[in-house]
Amino acid sequence: MSDLFDDPREGENAPEFSVSELSGAIKKMIEGEFSHVRIKGEIGRVSFPRSGHVYLDLKDDRSVIAAVMWKGVAARVQTRPEEGLEVVATGRLTTFPGQSKYQLVIEDLKPAGMGALMAMLEKRKAMLQAEGLFDPARKKPIPYLPGIIGVVTSPSGAVIRDILHRLRDRFPRKVLIWPVAVQGERCAPEVANAIRGFNALTPGGALPRPDLLIVARGGGSVEDLWGFNEEVVARAAAASDIPLISAVGHETDTTLIDYVSDQRAPTPTAAAELAVPVRMDLMAWVDQQNARLSTALSQGISQRGQRLRDLSRALPRAEALLDGPRQRLDTWGDKLPRALTKTVQQHQIRLSEAAGALRPASLSQRIEGDRRQLAPYAARMTNALGREVRQNRETLDRLSKRLSDAGQRQVEGWHTRLDGLERLRQTLGYEATLERGYAVVRGDGDVVTTLAAAASAAHLEIQFADGRLAVGAGGNGEGGAGPVSADTTTQPVAKSAPKSKPKASSKSTPPEQGKLF
Repeated sequence: MSDLFDDPREGENAPEFSVSELSGAIKKMIEGEFSHVRIKGEIGRVSFPRSGHVYLDLKDDRSVIAAVMWKGVAARVQTRPEEGLEVVATGRLTTFPGQSKYQLVIEDLKPAGMGALMAMLEKRKAMLQAEGLFDPARKKPIPYLPGIIGVVTSPSGAVIRDILHRLRDRFPRKVLIWPVAVQGERCAPEVANAIRGFNALTPGGALPRPDLLIVARGGGSVEDLWGFNEEVVARAAAASDIPLISAVGHETDTTLIDYVSDQRAPTPTAAAELAVPVRMDLMAWVDQQNARLSTALSQGISQRGQRLRDLSRALPRAEALLDGPRQRLDTWGDKLPRALTKTVQQHQIRLSEAAGALRPASLSQRIEGDRRQLAPYAARMTNALGREVRQNRETLDRLSKRLSDAGQRQVEGWHTRLDGLERLRQTLGYEATLERGYAVVRGDGDVVTTLAAAASAAHLEIQFADGRLAVGAGGNGEGGAGPVSADTTTQPVAKSAPKSKPKASSKSTPPEQGKLF
């Protein structure tokens, strides 16, 4: 055993530790002494890996401490770590033996005072402005008279009462309220979800989509209004397809949502005034425009009447306008008989000249020449017509045979289908059910289905498979006769016999089949 250990040298009696033992001892000592610390410093390097954890450095003008914020804590804290932000971090110190490092495990992170909040706000503002979210060109116009107004605010505060009161005074509109927390940790996510939720509604649906949104909150400190400075709220407002009015705080309060909204109102009451016009002012303006329109119409008609009268005085008399055409008509009337006579004479001369060349001998000669020229063509025409007639006759015979065969097949198919339908009709008809022992009872011409209806009927009639039987009122047989003959009432149902071709049924169909007993 002595060979396994080195003998201690003289004067060196200090114990020896392994690397792991020393690292573990340091870890226990640091975690025991600094199990809960609060560190104030500026955030340096920040890393957001895909695991969801956050790695960052806390520094001042002389030192740097590495820190880590696990995924669950990162999702819970309100302050998003940003480089250059001065914060107060609460957590515990621990070591990382694999690299001989120590680090702070952050459990809470908050800005270090008002200056840090303002610096973070200015940084966010500059980032969103660089992305163009504050550009006036992207802002949507506010509708002049929205049909439905969506309000994102607390349902229990005075803000919603002020908005509803102002809308009722100016121009009553339908209002949809999305209740949210207006301060605290739940403010930013609830406001962003409300804006996105209103935009997700279907226009004209069961819960209609608003035409205008108002995001409102009363006044308060910077910390109270900080939820409306969060990036998630600003981006949700910028992405809204519905025009949005921001009314957060009092007139001097400004948040990020005011810069990205389509219209900023100094107070919630002012937002309601921007949303709708004054109904009485609008009605007065309409009346004024109506009066102006009536006046303009009357003046226009009067001016045009005067103009027409002025133009009519400048026109010549109707008699003077007709004097020239009347004189030209008289002149042409005088010339017409002479022109007709001259035209007839000219046509007679041309006819006489043409008749001189039309002598009978010359006409006969010309006809004989044409006949000799046509003789060869006549024989060829006869042969060609014969061949064409024979070919057409053969084609016609083939087509006629095909048409006859197709017609015969179609008629046979119709016969088969009609036979099947007739058998189906007989099977489904209530007469076939009567042959199995059932009967149809009619009272005063209508089908009777209850004992009370039969008792109240004046005349009853029972239809069997082979005929009908009339009985007295109430079914007691008084005044009733025997079976009704086929020639006085509806014909009894006849059994269909096998047929080669369907024929029209000779059975009379009753008014209605009714129910079977």
